[in-house]
Amino acid sequence: MPRHKHATPGKATTAGHHARHAETRIRERRGRVAGEAARLIAEGGLRDYHQAKLKAAQRLGISDDASLPRNREIEDALREYQRLFRPDHADGLRRRRDAALRALEFFEPFDPRLVGPVLGGTADARSPVALLLHSDDADAVPRFLDQHGIPAEASGRRLRLDRVRSGDFPVWLFSAEDLTFDLTVLPRILLRQAPLSAVDERPMQRANAAQLRRLLAEEEITGYEGAPPA
Repeated sequence: MPRHKHATPGKATTAGHHARHAETRIRERRGRVAGEAARLIAEGGLRDYHQAKLKAAQRLGISDDASLPRNREIEDALREYQRLFRPDHADGLRRRRDAALRALEFFEPFDPRLVGPVLGGTADARSPVALLLHSDDADAVPRFLDQHGIPAEASGRRLRLDRVRSGDFPVWLFSAEDLTFDLTVLPRILLRQAPLSAVDERPMQRANAAQLRRLLAEEEITGYEGAPPA
């Protein structure tokens, strides 16, 4: 009878070792690219995570797609970089979050939500306080700003609502407390589900005034850790 050939335990063990070694090398390269991309964002002023990781990979001589980190990995690396190399980052973030709370209270008629780096913990000196306001009246927000004597610049922004739908929405920019405030006005129906984040294409993390108060109170108790609680 013909004999069946079987892989020897030694060969199987060697193959498994090589596979684990390759996975470890990929993880290490991803970490190096994420760290360099975080440095480029923190020090070089890059805002686009995709551009930052491509530039970082080029600088490190890494070209395979498997070694390119996800945007969320870059954000985590940026948070760690700021913690290690920007000792004043915590104070600046706290200042922006305090200002964001006052803005959430001020824009209460529009069911405001804080989003972006100020909420996520990666805000730097160039980061605006970004709010989502909700109104079905396109003129309500500029009228409100005008009534309170706040000069604002009109702009626009395209956001992805889900995997297939996108929309263009009005944006109002103004300065207060030596900070820039960025207001995106959405229809009230979008209170049900946030637009998708450009970082990970999941619904944006949002916080209302009560949630931000809790975050600030927890920071007072536990100390600054950078990221908001899950």
